Amino acid sequence: MVRAIKGTLVECDPSIKSIIISIDSEDNEYIIEDLDESHLVVKDNMVAKLKTELDRRLKENVPEVEDDSDSDRDVK
Repeated sequence: MVRAIKGTLVECDPSIKSIIISIDSEDNEYIIEDLDESHLVVKDNMVAKLKTELDRRLKENVPEVEDDSDSDRDVK
């Protein structure tokens, strides 16, 4: 019997895609199909959870940049 799974096409940079693949490798609960270097099909009902986990990982790995509104005044 054939079973269909509703999915959402995700387009992202290869660096973000590698993080998504890393998240999915733990339980294989997000990705339906890896299409190419910048496209994935993700289970439709898991998109919100994946976004939350991706945001969490990005906050852990990417340092926060201070908002320096006066920085453009130094350029001549």
